[in-house]
Amino acid sequence: MNKQQNAIYDASTLGIPKMLLLGLQHMFAMFGATILVPILVDGYFEGDGLSIQVTLFCVGLGTLFFHFCTRFKVPAFLGSSFAFLGGYYTVASLDGGIYTNMSMAEKLPYACGGVVVAGFLYLVLALIVKLVGIRRMMHFLPPVVTGPIIICIGLSLAPSAISNASMNWPLALIAFAVVVICNIWGKGMLKIIPILLGVVISYICALIFHAAGMTNADGSSILDFSAAASAGIVGFPPFWLCKFDITSILVMAPIAIATMMEHIGDDSAISATVGKNFIEDPGLHRTLAGDGLATALSAMLGGPANTTYGENTGVLELSHVYDPKVPRLAAIFAIVLSFFPKVAEFIGSMPDAIVGGISFILYGMISAVGVRNIVENKVDFTSSRNLIIAAVILVCGLGFSDGLTFSVFGTDITLTALAIAAIAGVALNAILPGNEYTFNDTDTRDA
Repeated sequence: MNKQQNAIYDASTLGIPKMLLLGLQHMFAMFGATILVPILVDGYFEGDGLSIQVTLFCVGLGTLFFHFCTRFKVPAFLGSSFAFLGGYYTVASLDGGIYTNMSMAEKLPYACGGVVVAGFLYLVLALIVKLVGIRRMMHFLPPVVTGPIIICIGLSLAPSAISNASMNWPLALIAFAVVVICNIWGKGMLKIIPILLGVVISYICALIFHAAGMTNADGSSILDFSAAASAGIVGFPPFWLCKFDITSILVMAPIAIATMMEHIGDDSAISATVGKNFIEDPGLHRTLAGDGLATALSAMLGGPANTTYGENTGVLELSHVYDPKVPRLAAIFAIVLSFFPKVAEFIGSMPDAIVGGISFILYGMISAVGVRNIVENKVDFTSSRNLIIAAVILVCGLGFSDGLTFSVFGTDITLTALAIAAIAGVALNAILPGNEYTFNDTDTRDA
């Protein structure tokens, strides 16, 4: 992969104040989706679910741990994974065996225990990749497979952007406009921190709209500070240890099949964005191990599963600052914020419409990276073989909006649309004749 023009690979050249702003930008990008997971799980467990404070601490710690495992080379941020939501709901609904008459607060540690096992399954795949060799492994994941998967990652998030933006289109358009104007016409630092500026300026507008008596499209208040008002200024995250039971393990652990496929797609997206082949160096086995261990560590402490975040990949593409130190700063901010619940709730009061307006660009950027990955690797779409593979991946990734649910030992397991797309793409690439792709050979085209 060629080095990107006008890219910044060492953010320290910008100075500490600007690096801190870049770190804040990454934190704002991940914040909305990251805290949404514990909010949803809390609903499943009737108020006794995951803590936002613990979640922020665990995603920050998990990100730092991931960077350690990947030799501090990959500019990724690990946020809360949505893939396990169905598993949490299933465990909350269990009412047999040891779960008979068990309270929701008692069930949750067992759900987290299943996530721990799912995290350790990453190590199994990492070991296979290490033993088989990355070149042989990536023969099954050429650009004709990874490119459409990356496109699906961005497009599958598109409905979320529309849903959030539709809450208040004026606010969403302001956030969108600020990001576009700063990124296209901005100079110097304005061009590098468009997301942060979009959040701040649109939030100021939200305050003005709120004071003027305006409401969202559904009649709800634009801003709600009730949670921030009731939260304490300083508070230690309420950690607790997970527990293990075969039933919850069978519910949660198989979900790792889906998330590992998603990880490979995210890893490819980050590599294509930055212009460095992280699948080769530090290696797919290291990124898998880092993601899996971060997930296991988070669940052990009562946090959610972690996953590399597409929102932050979008920030990389938009800012062209690829220094891994910047996401690490965002991780440190998340850890510090976990000890200040009032500040966390205040940031959490950011209107959904602002998130939607910014997501218009971030999610689209991810898909654009997938298109670029296909173009730069000169995938030959005059070949029927490649057309079929790409077509099936796109239809699966966008068509299975609710995933695919099947039963294993009496337990329902759901594969996400992205996981189905990845499995279908890998399988077709292995079955159909004509795969002439050679890993890391930029002159070789897919047949």
